[in-house]
Amino acid sequence: MATEDLAHGLCGLPHDSQRQSVVGRQYPSSPVRLIVGFPRGGPLDIVARTVAPVLSNRLGEEVVVHNRPGASGNNATAEVVSAAPDGHTLLLCGPVNTINSTLFEHLDFDFSCDIAPVGSIARVPLLVEVHRRFPARSLSEFLAFTREHPGRVKVAFAGVGTPQHVAIKRFEKMAGVMFRPVAYSGSEAALSDLLGGDADVMFDPAPSSMPHIMGARLRALATTGPTRSSALPDVPAVAELVPHYEAGSWFGIGAPALTPGRIVERLNTALNGCLEELALIEQFRQIGATVMTGTPSAFGRFIASETDSFRRLIRYAGITPT
Repeated sequence: MATEDLAHGLCGLPHDSQRQSVVGRQYPSSPVRLIVGFPRGGPLDIVARTVAPVLSNRLGEEVVVHNRPGASGNNATAEVVSAAPDGHTLLLCGPVNTINSTLFEHLDFDFSCDIAPVGSIARVPLLVEVHRRFPARSLSEFLAFTREHPGRVKVAFAGVGTPQHVAIKRFEKMAGVMFRPVAYSGSEAALSDLLGGDADVMFDPAPSSMPHIMGARLRALATTGPTRSSALPDVPAVAELVPHYEAGSWFGIGAPALTPGRIVERLNTALNGCLEELALIEQFRQIGATVMTGTPSAFGRFIASETDSFRRLIRYAGITPT
């Protein structure tokens, strides 16, 4: 599929009259807003604030991160969907967007149609982590403890429909355990309770948790990628004890569906240039992330695949919005 096609979402092209008003303008002509659907301090926010200054340098205009939490990320998506399609309002995308496509049946938008894929940024595993006073010191001990105490272990997560929520439900199914789940407004609030000992465990994307792991404030029991993380080589993958288990998160940028292809291409070129800078690659490595470059078309295909994968996983795990 051509860049111009995916610049207008995955569901077709607009009429020329709908695009004419923005095609002839210089881009960017003012600061660019990067909308994040969760509070400050969470993984989406961390990635947005890591890439924004580098992208600013590439575009020649400031990229400003705006947090628009609420409704499991749907408020932020709705804001970008309704924004002017001129490349000055962008969405920091993640798995929650593809999850919500299945989880919420009556949204006022269709993410796969109404958001144009601009480009991918990075992907990360989740970290299965516990408070340092939690009795289990390894994944095998954790599995034994949770099986012996069904419904007792309090698992904090960043909200209904997040990658953490889906990962927890899948873990319960595949490992034969039952948690006491508690949803928060974002990763930062959940982490705060875990650090304070008011929660027992989290399945959290690496960016928000790595500083606490490295500072020995939390104990990493496992990562959820297909193999061990290079950032934590001594920490096993869940799949080593729970065969075929895998979960994770990813990040990318989207724009309103009617955004002209030339603007999407300009953004994609700038974003890929950022992800080739050694300093940014190292920043991401330190938070457990691996950069993921590509074209808008490739990101669009990735989104379609993720949407289908999460649709099957949500039905398998029986996840509902409440």
